[in-house]
Amino acid sequence: MTTVEQCIEKANVLIEAVPYIQDFRGSLVVVKVGGSVMESPDNLFRLLSDVAFMRTVGIKVILVHGGGKAISRAMAEAGIPPNFVRGLRVTDEQTIEVVENVIKREVNANILRLLNDNFHVIARPLHGDWILTVRKETGIDPETGATLDWGYVGQPTKVKINSITDMTDAGVIPVITPLGLGEDDSKLYNVNADVAAVAIAKALRVRKLVFISDVPGLLRDVGDPTSLISTLRVGNVVRLKEEGVISGGMIPKIDSCVEAIEAGVQRVHLVDGRMPHSLLLEIFTKQGVGTEIKADE
Repeated sequence: MTTVEQCIEKANVLIEAVPYIQDFRGSLVVVKVGGSVMESPDNLFRLLSDVAFMRTVGIKVILVHGGGKAISRAMAEAGIPPNFVRGLRVTDEQTIEVVENVIKREVNANILRLLNDNFHVIARPLHGDWILTVRKETGIDPETGATLDWGYVGQPTKVKINSITDMTDAGVIPVITPLGLGEDDSKLYNVNADVAAVAIAKALRVRKLVFISDVPGLLRDVGDPTSLISTLRVGNVVRLKEEGVISGGMIPKIDSCVEAIEAGVQRVHLVDGRMPHSLLLEIFTKQGVGTEIKADE
């Protein structure tokens, strides 16, 4: 049974959030969700409840999602062996068909169902190939000098922002798949979900870009979750790389965050989606629970 004291505490939490709700009302916020959060029904449900709350209090939320593990499962079922080069999935014609089917009809459809049926907000699909123009991703092998070719993997070059703002202005949550159309061949391309989220955030110059994953944020010691760096200034990134604090897979993520800040995004946040209501705690409380990245003063 809920006691009077518990009710008062809940009311105090809501009162604390009022200044933040007033400040962010009408602002554009891109939320990118991926990692194990997508694989846990409980974690995904709680995250989407946070997204629904944000939309209800007037924040214009744009949700971008990944789906790598679901794609890997579908490829295994189809007998297609996985092939990754420098962390990116090599995507041939057979693979892109699996990617499109899973990302649109399974992952995106599930998120829409949860938002619309459980939280009574209006969410609609906005597939990446409707709004993102991409160029084919290529690279150079640093050891051999050979050209790297990932097949149908693209890097965004253009975002049709009107398609997004038409939805957010109408009170709709766009749920965006990480896909794009080739600028040279108009074929479907797979896009890294982090990259897609950054491109969209930059094009819209959003108030906040939030990455939801399965890590607490940037840690000084990856083995110590209490070593969280709660605020990171762009000017400190080079030093932290030299010290080894920013290393491995965190390097491209932080580089993407810096790129977004330099393009006009006001704040970027790294948040642990395994923590209940971490998205709300990061945005609507003074101390936050993840890592906030911002420009130098």
